[in-house]
Amino acid sequence: MDTLIFNARVMQPGEGIVGTWLKISDGKITEFGTHLSDGECETENRIDAGGRLLTPGLIDMHTHGICEYAYEGGPEDLVNGLREAPRFGSTCILPTLYELVIPERLERLAKLSAALDKVDSVVAPGFHFEGPFVVHTGAGLRTLPGDAGLLNDLIDACGGRMAAMSLSPDAENVLPVIERLYAMRISIFMTHTSADIEQTVAAIEAGARHATHFYNVFFLPEEKEMGLRPVGAVETILADPRCTVDFICDGIHVNPMAVKSALAAKGVEGVAMITDSNIGAGMPAGVYQTPLSGRVRVSPDNGARVDEPGNKYHGALAGSSLTMDRGISNLMYWLDRPEAEVWAMATSTPARILGLPDKGVIREGADADLVLWTEELKEVEGKIPKGIKLKKQEKVEYRAFRTWVGGRCVYSAE
Repeated sequence: MDTLIFNARVMQPGEGIVGTWLKISDGKITEFGTHLSDGECETENRIDAGGRLLTPGLIDMHTHGICEYAYEGGPEDLVNGLREAPRFGSTCILPTLYELVIPERLERLAKLSAALDKVDSVVAPGFHFEGPFVVHTGAGLRTLPGDAGLLNDLIDACGGRMAAMSLSPDAENVLPVIERLYAMRISIFMTHTSADIEQTVAAIEAGARHATHFYNVFFLPEEKEMGLRPVGAVETILADPRCTVDFICDGIHVNPMAVKSALAAKGVEGVAMITDSNIGAGMPAGVYQTPLSGRVRVSPDNGARVDEPGNKYHGALAGSSLTMDRGISNLMYWLDRPEAEVWAMATSTPARILGLPDKGVIREGADADLVLWTEELKEVEGKIPKGIKLKKQEKVEYRAFRTWVGGRCVYSAE
């Protein structure tokens, strides 16, 4: 059944408003424009957008869970968690795994992978494996040297459904892993590192062209002479035009000034937004139980933190409590840039990073993954992050009013 959405503000990320109506057929965008003729109005399913903003759906490349579900908690949690995502404006997600990406858990990984066939609420092109070939651990993240054999075992266990892998440029024997991933067209994300210039350049040349949760767990190389600030992975990635980066845009993991500096170096084509969300994201503040690594205390004002007294990581950040709609709202508040450019950071830019040309754009023939938004202006409460101009005392909060995936409505606030 064809669908016509009219009386809308159709936003093309990176460009601006390109129409007032859009038509969907067989899961694709077939037409859009500013004036409707009588013939174009003859559509069985007509939706009056009420003047609301219509954008491509948001794409989250790095997320561990949402609401009461951790994606690697099991097949049921994966399916149910992804079912929650459209109400936060997400239509394409890479469920991110870090506890199952070790040899001892390959059987559980295989069962989880089989559940992707049951996902119908969002597009899930595959999993994002955070580790295990990293140098610096996180809350529960294992660290192992590069091992092409283990990489093949992981790919086999997930049935070839590895869409991205995060690794450290300075991990032992990591270059053969990068070369193998690059040859298989699996996206390679750099992270959890204290790599120097040479190690980072080597990883980039081998095919690692993206950095995830940039600035977080990106340590400086060892200082060799007092007063001389070391230059390492952060500066090398910023300087290379082939590289893109993403940030956790919750105002807790990284100061907005870091996002601004990356945009100055790379533009919106090179900077994306992620959530790195954990179980409890989108829920009231409280303590939530993760599948394998214990409890996390979740608060919108303090992120997601390990809540295990006696654990050496007690109080440490363990992902975020961010949802994509809150992230885009934060970016609109932080950045003095055209709205269309900000929307690109959560739509067309991640689509390009992942090699998904039919997503994140308004174009004839593109996938009809779309979100109709409500916009509410609210007074800013609490501490204003450093680097934000104080003239912005009010913030626009975006909330999904209706979400489509492949032309099918998967969420409606009504």
